[in-house]
Amino acid sequence: MATTNPLQFIQQVRAEVAKVVWPTRREVMLTTVMVFILAALTAIFFALVDIAIRSGLTAVLNIFS
Repeated sequence: MATTNPLQFIQQVRAEVAKVVWPTRREVMLTTVMVFILAALTAIFFALVDIAIRSGLTAVLNIFS
């Protein structure tokens, strides 16, 4: 394993960071909106599943009580 001194390491890190293609402001905003929409849809889905299971269990328990 080759060792590098701290100065070489910092230079290599800067070279690698320069290669990164950063997203545009529009891409960040679009992705953020998509995440919020999908999170809301997931929350609604699980809320409906919860209501359905609770209603079903309540109905079954009312039959046997």
